[in-house]
Amino acid sequence: MTTWNDNMPRRLLLVDDDPELTRLIGDYLRQQGYLVDVAEDGERMRAQYAVRKPDMIILDLMLPGEDGLSLCRTLRFSDSDTPILMLTARGDDIDRIIGLEMGADDYLPKPFNPRELLARVKSILRRSQNREATRQARQLAFAGWILDLGARHLIGGDSVVVPLTGAEFTLLHLLAENPNQVLSRDQLLDGLAGREASPFDRTVDVLISRLRRRLGDDARDPQWIKTVRNGGYMLATAVEQIV
Repeated sequence: MTTWNDNMPRRLLLVDDDPELTRLIGDYLRQQGYLVDVAEDGERMRAQYAVRKPDMIILDLMLPGEDGLSLCRTLRFSDSDTPILMLTARGDDIDRIIGLEMGADDYLPKPFNPRELLARVKSILRRSQNREATRQARQLAFAGWILDLGARHLIGGDSVVVPLTGAEFTLLHLLAENPNQVLSRDQLLDGLAGREASPFDRTVDVLISRLRRRLGDDARDPQWIKTVRNGGYMLATAVEQIV
């Protein structure tokens, strides 16, 4: 990731095959002080990325050829840091969840107000900057598991590494940083995507279910990630920080 400097304008890579949208959004973001490169498909995105690595990627889900989810997943194999905002014309929870699991930092359904896009860009870049500034090579140990914050994966008691998606890691990290405290769905989604959940957004619930499976926690009677009725979720175990 680019070394942060408050005097440097942030460079965004906008990937969308709608020329009118990229023109309008590109012009608007440039007026807000950002440098904006544009790509209409995955091939052009890779070429732009190789020439000038962006501080953030705004990636449309529906692209000709390789789609946004596949591009996001491929990018995360080689670059775990550059923030990605996924644009989607679909409103289904499953698309949002898959986008987060592929490594996207947030999602924004079309059509959207440019001011909403700007707010998301600022929020994601701010969180990314804070994460970079506070990142340490440390681990969190709980219930026989170790969450490696540098490698962003779980280590079991038998030293077997359990890979996590980006969204799974972020959610488990939030819970482990606040052990034995109830975190609401809004708080968890804010940590995942920097905003409140809508009444019908089941992103957090689905990810909690998948985390329980990763940990071998019985969904019918969970011992570690507990559901608190009308409250949210809680990691009900002691957590030790390992520097």
